[in-house]
Amino acid sequence: MAVVFRVATRRSALALVQTRWVIERYRSMNNWFVYMENQIVTEGDRVQDRPLYEVGGKGLFIKELERALLDGEAEIAVHSMKDLPAELAPGLAVIAVPPRESPWDLLLTRDGRGLSELPKNARVGTTSLRRQLQLRDARSDLEFIPLRGNIDTRLRRLEAGDFDAIVLAEAGVRRLGLSVKAVSLEGVCVPAIAQGALAIEGSPKMLAEGNPPIDRFVAALEHSDTRVETDAERAVQRALGADCVTPVGALARVDSREQTLSIQGFLASNDGQRTARARVSGALHEGETLGRALADELRRSLDAP
Repeated sequence: MAVVFRVATRRSALALVQTRWVIERYRSMNNWFVYMENQIVTEGDRVQDRPLYEVGGKGLFIKELERALLDGEAEIAVHSMKDLPAELAPGLAVIAVPPRESPWDLLLTRDGRGLSELPKNARVGTTSLRRQLQLRDARSDLEFIPLRGNIDTRLRRLEAGDFDAIVLAEAGVRRLGLSVKAVSLEGVCVPAIAQGALAIEGSPKMLAEGNPPIDRFVAALEHSDTRVETDAERAVQRALGADCVTPVGALARVDSREQTLSIQGFLASNDGQRTARARVSGALHEGETLGRALADELRRSLDAP
């Protein structure tokens, strides 16, 4: 009898592309399983007219998927890791972290111009306070306009002239194979925590006790460098007690040759009046410690007179 391998996913175009990428990797390792998508519309998908912090934060994108895992309706769930809160539901864990896509933000315009070339008082579409404050550090004249919805909706509004520019994660643009006029914001914006990474979530106990046990099979997509980087970034998140309101970014980078890890970070007060940047580095195995150290440095810099 065939083993059914069910994968919980959001129904957005990007979520489905990511989930199907994961399924194809698993199918290449084991084509005896029957792979099925359990498509779920989350609360975060249903509410599009308000910022996330007004309706419950990032957890709105994963609560229903976690419920499907705990209720035995799926073996795994595939998430954009930046959507994960600092703590997962009891009994669940990130079983595998595949190789990361680009972590950077992109500035998209109708003609491909960069940040310095935007007109004075340009209208920029983004709801992210993290992005707004870092862009404002570079261009204090910019006007920011809230922008939610799927990527197609955002691109249509840009083309319609609602904005002079919008900001998207480069990973999503690449995964969808979109042809856009864009400039990387590397060096301008520290990315969101775990941006560009995927998280394969499940119940270790249920996967190990299933018939057949598939915990090791699920873990086969693990990419060690991406795990080290995202674990360090999420350590910053936990140390700061950051939630969906907190304007925070962090990006860790592994140097495999030197066996070192560096993390850069950004933090702002919730009112946006004060901002701080910092960087720490150390040994590859010190991710948790380095994440906490970066959080402390950011907090000290933010509180300095």
